[in-house]
Amino acid sequence: MRPGTTDAWPIAAHSPIVAGRVRPPLACLAGALLVCRTPSAAPPQEKPMKTIGDKLEPFKVIGVKPGFNRHEENGQSAFEDITEASFPGKWKVIYFYPKDFTFVCPTEIVAFARLNQDFEDRDTVVLGGSTDNEFVKLAWRREHKDLDRLKQWSFADTTGALIDQLGVREHEAGVALRATFIVDPDNVIQHVSVNNLNVGRNPDEVLRILDALQTDELCPCNRAVGGATL
Repeated sequence: MRPGTTDAWPIAAHSPIVAGRVRPPLACLAGALLVCRTPSAAPPQEKPMKTIGDKLEPFKVIGVKPGFNRHEENGQSAFEDITEASFPGKWKVIYFYPKDFTFVCPTEIVAFARLNQDFEDRDTVVLGGSTDNEFVKLAWRREHKDLDRLKQWSFADTTGALIDQLGVREHEAGVALRATFIVDPDNVIQHVSVNNLNVGRNPDEVLRILDALQTDELCPCNRAVGGATL
């Protein structure tokens, strides 16, 4: 205040005093904002897709046994846990498809089942699965005439843990890509192929590659099953 008057001293815009209160400098406000701001959580790290030479890590999915249409038949459960230790001494073809009760997927399952004896002759277990649960898989077998009492294993990866371990999730849809892994008896991956959701794979080609891998020889281009090696 000026002496002898009631007028207030003019206050500059940058002054720390406003309406009788001390205004903190802008630099202090900025510092407070920096201190108070909570850092955003880092996005989860995606696992890269496993490839040839990688080994299966421990996993567990719910298997649906071959030949079952209902959850219990003749006093036996249709369900059995499948882990990396299942089927000792066997090769495995593990293939994923996006969803049960769809259109492309059953054509692949039927084609794999048609080759069932060929895979068995090569000490190979074929396992086909998705994130749909085990009861959905049984219902699909009952509903789809070509899947009735399917003679191969189905599996339910309901948590998606195996899909994510192998790195084959289609993130926009949240389902598995059409991925195929050929795994030797030591649980080492020997072949990987992946199709997009809309394109079915060729089970005859999977059998051809398996047959070639089991020769442990040099196999030329387009070698047929049982064909000559180099």
